[in-house]
Amino acid sequence: MAYLSDIEIAQSVEAKPISQIANNAGIDNSYLEPYGNYKAKVNLDYLNNANKEGKLILVTAITPTSAGEGKTTTTIGLADGLKKIGKSVAVALREPSLGPVFGVKGGATGGGYAQVVPMEDINLHFTGDFHAITSANNLLCAMIDNHIHQGNALQIDARNITFKRCVDMNDRQLRSIVNGLGGKANGVPREDGFDITVASEIMAVLCLSTSVSDLKDKLSKIIIGYNFAGAPVTAGDLKAQGAMTALLKDALKPNLVQTLEGTPAFIHGGPFANIAHGCNSFLATKMALKTADYAVTEAGFGGDLGAEKFLDIKCRKTGLRPSAVVLVATVRAIKMHGGVLKADLANENVGAIKLGLPNLLRHVNNIKTVFNLPCVVAVNKFPTDTELEVETIISACKELNVNVVLSNVWAEGGEGGKELAEEVVRLCEEENNFSFAYDVEDSIEQKINAIVKKVYGGTGAVITPAAKKQIKKLNELGFANLPICMAKTQYSFSDDAKKLGAPSGFEITIKNVKVSAGAGFIVVLTGDIMTMPGLPKVPSAENIDVDENGVISGLF
Repeated sequence: MAYLSDIEIAQSVEAKPISQIANNAGIDNSYLEPYGNYKAKVNLDYLNNANKEGKLILVTAITPTSAGEGKTTTTIGLADGLKKIGKSVAVALREPSLGPVFGVKGGATGGGYAQVVPMEDINLHFTGDFHAITSANNLLCAMIDNHIHQGNALQIDARNITFKRCVDMNDRQLRSIVNGLGGKANGVPREDGFDITVASEIMAVLCLSTSVSDLKDKLSKIIIGYNFAGAPVTAGDLKAQGAMTALLKDALKPNLVQTLEGTPAFIHGGPFANIAHGCNSFLATKMALKTADYAVTEAGFGGDLGAEKFLDIKCRKTGLRPSAVVLVATVRAIKMHGGVLKADLANENVGAIKLGLPNLLRHVNNIKTVFNLPCVVAVNKFPTDTELEVETIISACKELNVNVVLSNVWAEGGEGGKELAEEVVRLCEEENNFSFAYDVEDSIEQKINAIVKKVYGGTGAVITPAAKKQIKKLNELGFANLPICMAKTQYSFSDDAKKLGAPSGFEITIKNVKVSAGAGFIVVLTGDIMTMPGLPKVPSAENIDVDENGVISGLF
């Protein structure tokens, strides 16, 4: 049976004018700043004039595999399912990065009949937010090097600059560079490098800011490096925050689009969860909560990364509190955690399900016992799933007193998410004793070990001598009481991508510890994690094309 591609499905549905989506959601046209007919920014003044305060639903997933889990698809389908059962609902998602779009992962607008549109715009330039973030980042970099070139009044140590340039593309060639070559007129030669834009601290700052003034204040606190005496130098010291805010003032406003079924969707910000904090902007989440009785949002990658950071960083900093958590899994992914090769996933294999289930159960246990939140498992349905495989998952989850709901939103849209929606509504009324994984006042080492032991299931962290020295410096500078943002492979609870399932007895190696003083957290790099990905041997870009009428194909 031939299936339509995601882009073919998206192009076959006639979207409603964005003003109609906004009006249906109670957003007056005076707050809209349209970008064409089907997308708009919403002025921040809307937050001061909206009266609702909806319930927040977080969607996360088991540890990712190449078989896919469908977290974004489930998030969108759940929102449409809530609408189908008569609930007032809005969705809040991250913006896709061009790196994965042209690399391996593809777009990030859902799939099948659970998508947000216009998917081509959202997956490509959208409203220019990422370009603004990249420009603000690189303006700061230009001001750093110009300051050194013009006499270096701040005595910046060019060998100890920690802030990198960025570009929103997978480009391994830019990880480590030397710039300023070509003589005195071309600057001061130094080693430098690029991060992907979604790993930039500017991205994190924008996503955690509550207003233009808060954005400017956070930007001023960004540490760009250290002077010859070892003291930090900030963007504020360079007087860069005003110009950076000018570049970002429009990017700070959340973007409004729609699902295929006309549910309002706020798509804004896009930090990765393996190298950054993995959540859409606070302002987009807040707008969804102010717009509807139920706001559905997701956090990147598995529950050990995106969900942990959503709860321990975003909720801690903004006061957000989820009412329920949806944990997405697929039979296929669970079988891969049980040792089945991707080529063999279509064959029934209950034994592999049993071997892979500990991964799902550890994520469930984390949500229920570490964070004390109500949880439902959503099994994202595939045609090859058998009743016996699904029943095996249901039985295992019942032992943890967790319901399992089959989700068929890829094929049926909101209709296939109604059962999940009913369960989520029920969970939102349960007692909620939300707690964090660690006390922010604990030492940096204690917080790292709490995440490793309580969330990952490891025995503890091994901190390299270089990382210990960095921690000592952060303690001296007064940053010890910030939350932790772990940079770790998304493919395993451990820092070894090859350790599937629910490994135990492992240690996490901490190689680098640095402060993101503007964003307000400490970044802890583990294993071989990199902040600038590379393209694969056959990048997705090779399959993307556009015809003479401007119609894009091959995007996903």
